Amino acid sequence: MRTLLSTVFTAVALSVAALAVQAQPAAAPAAAPAATSAVATPKVDARRARQQARIADGTASGALTRHERHRLHGEQKAIRHAEMHAKADGTVTPKEKHRLAKMQNKAGRDIYRQKHDMQTVAPKPVLAP
Repeated sequence: MRTLLSTVFTAVALSVAALAVQAQPAAAPAAAPAATSAVATPKVDARRARQQARIADGTASGALTRHERHRLHGEQKAIRHAEMHAKADGTVTPKEKHRLAKMQNKAGRDIYRQKHDMQTVAPKPVLAP
């Protein structure tokens, strides 16, 4: 008898929990991605992608040393962090956009300077198979 009551009580508790989960408004989870996409910064994203490609090109050609590459990636990480911080409140103000643009301008200059500073990495020899 005690096992039967325990089983029934457990079943009722699980049913109540399932109903509570289903009673959650469906719009709340859907609203979060919509709010994030409403605060899109396509110019910042596209520019960051181009800068990442420039860093990759410099690495592949040997124009960037490991230390330079690491520093430039850190700069890109700081830009991503600033962008996420700007988007956190649901809107990117003109002041925040200006700050992101200034950060990306500096990053672009740094990439150019590091790629053209005559410090190179010796290319790895290709071994014949």
